[in-house]
Amino acid sequence: MALKKSKKDHKGASKKRVAAIFGVTGLVGRELARRLSSKYSWKVYGIARREEQNVVKNSSKNYHFISCDLLCPLDTQKKLSFLEDVTHIYWVTWANQYPLDSLECCDQNKEMLSNALDAMLPKAKSLKHVSLQTGMKHYVSFRDLISNTKNFDNAFYDEDCPRASLGNNFYYILEDLLKERLAANKVGWSVQRPGLITGCSKRTTYNFMGCLAIYASICKHLNLPFVFGGSRQCWEEAWIDVSDARLVAEQHIWASTDDQVLSPSDSQGQAFNTINGICFTWKEIWPAIGKKFGLEVPENMFSPEFKYSKAMSDKAGVWREIVDSKGLVETEMEELANWDFLDLLFRCPLKLLGTRAKADRLGFRKRYTASESITYWIDYMRDEKLIP
Repeated sequence: MALKKSKKDHKGASKKRVAAIFGVTGLVGRELARRLSSKYSWKVYGIARREEQNVVKNSSKNYHFISCDLLCPLDTQKKLSFLEDVTHIYWVTWANQYPLDSLECCDQNKEMLSNALDAMLPKAKSLKHVSLQTGMKHYVSFRDLISNTKNFDNAFYDEDCPRASLGNNFYYILEDLLKERLAANKVGWSVQRPGLITGCSKRTTYNFMGCLAIYASICKHLNLPFVFGGSRQCWEEAWIDVSDARLVAEQHIWASTDDQVLSPSDSQGQAFNTINGICFTWKEIWPAIGKKFGLEVPENMFSPEFKYSKAMSDKAGVWREIVDSKGLVETEMEELANWDFLDLLFRCPLKLLGTRAKADRLGFRKRYTASESITYWIDYMRDEKLIP
C-alpha cells in the first residue's frame, strides 16, 4: 500500500528532508509540525507572525519557530533567505483581512506567497516540492447564486472541474503563481483542497471545533437546549465534507513525498480533494455530539430561527466564568469562536461535496467519519484544558 511505503521513505530520508511550514499555528500547520518533527524526524521550520506555545509538545529538537510578517518583503527576506536546507514547503496560511471574493484578498495573498518565494527560491537549492492548501471553495463562487449559472443540488466535485467563472478567488491566484515560479526551477508542487476542517487552534478564523465546543459548554453551564440553528437543507441533507486536520496533514506529506504520486510531470502541479470522504448529515450526528458534551438533547433539535451570533453575543462573560471555575487555559471567547462563521456554515447556500477518488486511486488510505473527527477533537481540546 502506497502510504506504508511512504512512511518508510520518510524515515529513510529523514536526515535529508527539511520542511518550512507557513501558518504553523493553524489547524493543519500544528499537525504538520508535530508529525514531521516527531513522527518522521524531519527538521521543521515553523513560520507565523506570532508564536504559540506547545505547537510541538516537549519542544522537539527538530522544531524551530520563526516569527515573520509575510506581507513585509524586508522582514521576509531577513527571516527566510537563510533557509538554504529546506526541501519541502507547506503553505497552509492565508491573509483574511478582506472578504474572500474581493480583489484585495487576492492581492494580499499573492503578495505573501510571492514574498516567501522571492526570499527562498534563490537560496534553497535542495527544494523539491511545494504543497499548497486551498479548499473546496475552489469549485464555486458565491456570485454564481445571483446569476444562477450553476446547479448546486447534486454537486460532487472532482479535481478536474473547471474554475468558477465569476468572482475573485485567491486560490486560483496562488496556484497560477506556483505554476509560474516553480516551473523554471523544476520544483514539484501540489494542491490540497480540504472541506470543513476539524482541529485545534487559537489562531484560526474559521474554527469550527472552537465554535462547537464553546457553544456546547455554555449550553451546559446555563442549562440551555443544544439546538442546531440553520437551514433545513443543511440539517437534513449531506451538504459539506469534513476534513480532519490529522488527515489533511498526512495527505500534504503523502502528496509531496510518495513515489507513486510524484512524477516527471509534477512540475505542472497536481490537485487533490483532501476530505474524510464519508457523507453525513448534521441531523444524524447532532444527538451524539450533544451527548459527548454531557447535554440533554431536546427532541426537536432543529431551529431555523436560531442564530448563534445573536444567542452568543452577550455570553463572553459566561465563558470567562467557565474558564475560571474549571481551571481552563485563559482564553477569550473570540479566540476560539466565530459565531458569524457558524451561522453561515449551517445556512450555506452551496452544497460542497467532493470525491476523493483520485487520492484513493493513488494509494492514500486514511479515512475518518465526521463523528470520529469531532469526538477526537473534543477529547483533544479537553486534554489541552481549552474546554471543560
